[in-house]
Amino acid sequence: MSDTDRVSSTRMVCDPDELRTLFLFEKLNDEQLEWLCRDGRVETFEPGLIFREGEPATCFYVLIEGEVLLTKQSGGEEIELVRTSHRGSYSGAWTAYMGDKVDQVYSGSFHVTQPSRFFVLDSATFAQMMQEWFPMALHLLEGVFFGNRNSNEIIGQRERLLALGSLTAGLTHELNNPASAAVRATSALRERVAGMRNKLKMMAHGKFTPAALESLVQLQEEAAMQVAKAPTLTPMETADREDELGDWLDEHGIANGWDIAPTFVQAGFDVDWLERVAATLEGCNAGVFEGAIRWLNYTVETELLMNEITDSTNRVSSLVNAAKQYSQMDRAPFQVVDIHELLKSTLVMLARKIGDDITVVKDFDRTLPQVPCYAAELNQVWTNLIDNAVAAMNGHGTLTVRTYRENDCAVVEIGDTGPGVPPELRHRIFEPFFTTKPVGEGTGLGLDISFRIVAKKHGGDIRVESEPGDTRFIVRLPLDPAGRPVEEGNDQAAQSNLEGE
Repeated sequence: MSDTDRVSSTRMVCDPDELRTLFLFEKLNDEQLEWLCRDGRVETFEPGLIFREGEPATCFYVLIEGEVLLTKQSGGEEIELVRTSHRGSYSGAWTAYMGDKVDQVYSGSFHVTQPSRFFVLDSATFAQMMQEWFPMALHLLEGVFFGNRNSNEIIGQRERLLALGSLTAGLTHELNNPASAAVRATSALRERVAGMRNKLKMMAHGKFTPAALESLVQLQEEAAMQVAKAPTLTPMETADREDELGDWLDEHGIANGWDIAPTFVQAGFDVDWLERVAATLEGCNAGVFEGAIRWLNYTVETELLMNEITDSTNRVSSLVNAAKQYSQMDRAPFQVVDIHELLKSTLVMLARKIGDDITVVKDFDRTLPQVPCYAAELNQVWTNLIDNAVAAMNGHGTLTVRTYRENDCAVVEIGDTGPGVPPELRHRIFEPFFTTKPVGEGTGLGLDISFRIVAKKHGGDIRVESEPGDTRFIVRLPLDPAGRPVEEGNDQAAQSNLEGE
């Protein structure tokens, strides 16, 4: 709606007796009512916009008759918050009495849907009235306002620290597994290399023609390369091939051949390859042949162990990178990012909490453009939503993370197959301190914090759609950074306007 759509108004006579019929003023004395009529005014407004969200809050409005509508921008759309014809409903500069302690801007847009009459006070007059008439109430209101905000910040910080502690414990566990594997593989590799040196010494005393020795070295090179392209066998195929290779080794006089066979099978070797080795060493005595076989076995084992070390260190590196992506270390708070990278890093960080009995489905729209956002704070939103989904499924079910574009917004859905949110609770789940978890297990701030991050800091929208077996939290983020609101604002006002009903 443009400025030309703003409504026209007509001033009217203010009647103290009429003001007394409004619940806000019913306890005032005659002198105070006269003061209100002298310094305030009654105005009639035609249907249209009275004030717009984000503009300086200059007036306090009390509905005498008519109908009003309060809206707020969310996810690029104007969302209706309240529509009422209740006499005495109020909106506007209702926090003017706090002066410059809070941002004095309108928290929503205010419309009239039919010709409506209001009692109007300028913000400075309203502030003076509160300070002179209700000094004790003013201190109480300030205490409640800032006390609640400070409590939210303290408990919110605690919730973030608890989440960080949980993530750190999970990350430590995840890092410990590949690190321990790398240590074990390194120790085993040292033993295998020592064994290779010993076998090589024994082979040096054997009788090899230069051609046979050259062929044996060539077989060693082939063995090393074969490890990198070993086929994946079923358990049945693996067992059959181990039996076959074990029998062959036993027939050719290799002691304890059954201990060697699994290594050759893991590397993808078969009897034909062993026959090539035997042909290369034809004419050598049994001791030299067995030494050559074990030397090749050590070669295969060292390659397998080095692959294990590589996989383990790559896993450590990927976990560290995920943690860095999740925390957004060394990055600007506000940036343009691939939303999928944030989601993937969060899933990695929460992998231990998600567990093995929950199937994770990633349905990503790769055509989605990059999103301007506070990346680290959005990761906190994904953490809260995924954590809630996992808790709702009690460790068993399907977690779906989906992205797509809807008009000028990027949309992220976090879905679970839990029992769902009861209809009577859906309108309360974003309230501060409201939780369905047992006492001591939840602060009730996870979804409240998520709502503030999405709606307040990104100008987006978060809502829930739920039925048994299909609960989805839907987050919409504007793709246009110009639509992003200021970082901190008077979000209490949005919850307190039009509370006169």
